[in-house]
Amino acid sequence: MRELQSPLRRLAAPLGVAAGLAAAVAYVGAVDPGRPGRYPVCPLLHWTGLYCPGCGGLRGLHALAHGDLAGALGANALAVAAYAAFAGFWAVWCVRALRDGRGMRVALRPWAWWALGGLVLAFTVARNLPFGAALVPGGL
Repeated sequence: MRELQSPLRRLAAPLGVAAGLAAAVAYVGAVDPGRPGRYPVCPLLHWTGLYCPGCGGLRGLHALAHGDLAGALGANALAVAAYAAFAGFWAVWCVRALRDGRGMRVALRPWAWWALGGLVLAFTVARNLPFGAALVPGGL
């Protein structure tokens, strides 16, 4: 039989993740990725001139940390969607941890992984073609 745990103990893992992410967001919010020399450059962009799916993600996070949703979406809309999806995942994790004390398991079906990969690929291709100029991160 499982011994009953306190709610704080049940939330230890999700709260630990939240603390780590809060520290990372605070750092990115304080240290502007738009200023050269602060962060490493994207190797794909540097060597090929092509935007990877993550290009502009730090600028987007910096904009979100300052409450600028439009700027964040302009920097990398896919990253902003991923941040929102993770926030939802984290909330579900907290509810499940409080309810039954169990961890969170991500068990997507193969078609969902393929769909997610296809979405990232389509975003990457679109932002590197002339018609996808709106998806190109500003300031790069």
